[in-house]
Amino acid sequence: MLKVIRRTLSTSAQCRKLITIKNDAEFIAKVMNSDNPVIVNFHAEWCEPCHILTPKMKELIQDSNTIDLAVVDVENHAELVETFEVKAVPAVLAIKNGLVVDKFIGLVDSNMIEKLIAKLDPQ
Repeated sequence: MLKVIRRTLSTSAQCRKLITIKNDAEFIAKVMNSDNPVIVNFHAEWCEPCHILTPKMKELIQDSNTIDLAVVDVENHAELVETFEVKAVPAVLAIKNGLVVDKFIGLVDSNMIEKLIAKLDPQ
């Protein structure tokens, strides 16, 4: 019984950390104005590397109590793509206090993602 409860709590905590951006106002509220640092993953459904990178990032931030992950579909958010000069997907930005503090483009290894996380959450 305890394992079931623990799994449920873990899953619900992870759901709070994952933000699927629906519009520009939500991006401003949940990313740019967030008290927590946010990793923003610009992706597309047709992008195979995106389907590999997103689950890896979810896995790597699950131990952090402070970092959120926002997913932005480039097909539906042209204005955000233009604002952040996204030229290829996947494109990942690290945003803290409304500022981009780091970024990378393409499928990268876990070490690079961990370095990005460490810049946002240096525990």
